Amino acid sequence: MGRAGMRDTIDSYFQRLAELARVTATELSEEIVGVAELTLTTIRGGHKLLFCGNGGSAADAQHLAAEYVVRFQDERRPLPAIALTTDTSILTAASNDYGYDEVFARQVRALGTPGDLLFLHSTSGRSPNLIRATEVARELGLTTVALLARDGGTLRESVDQALVVPTDRVAHAQEIHLAIGHLICSLVEAGLSGEGER
Repeated sequence: MGRAGMRDTIDSYFQRLAELARVTATELSEEIVGVAELTLTTIRGGHKLLFCGNGGSAADAQHLAAEYVVRFQDERRPLPAIALTTDTSILTAASNDYGYDEVFARQVRALGTPGDLLFLHSTSGRSPNLIRATEVARELGLTTVALLARDGGTLRESVDQALVVPTDRVAHAQEIHLAIGHLICSLVEAGLSGEGER
């Protein structure tokens, strides 16, 4: 591929991403506001956020947990958030002893308490370990939110709130998922700042 072909590829990629961002803003803005309000309610109630996902979605999970614990844009108090994707000893022990389907469910059972909020990141909505995590979360009284794509898969009907990005392209879905996560964090920070809570 020559330079002109590369530029065409770049232009096409960003045009598709921009169109997906526009459609997402139009179709999911109310749901995103609802999840931001749910996140604020969780934090105001003294509860924590848990994040999980596989592959690139695992990276998104830990990225977003860091935004809450450290900060996103505003100087404010650290907020309680845990990525269930980062401790290699837990991940490998749980997978070895109980199977990979239990790798997040085991952690939700150990760390989750009623009132906590579990975020699940998945482009397919069909990962058995995420489905198991929602089952344990429901049993323990956690609220669940899934960031999904395609048709939403099994998780769409298994969680309390589903944000389904309308695309079959995995890369674009993950890019929009991260943007949604950043938006929610920004809205949370604005909400806390508006209450004089930093």
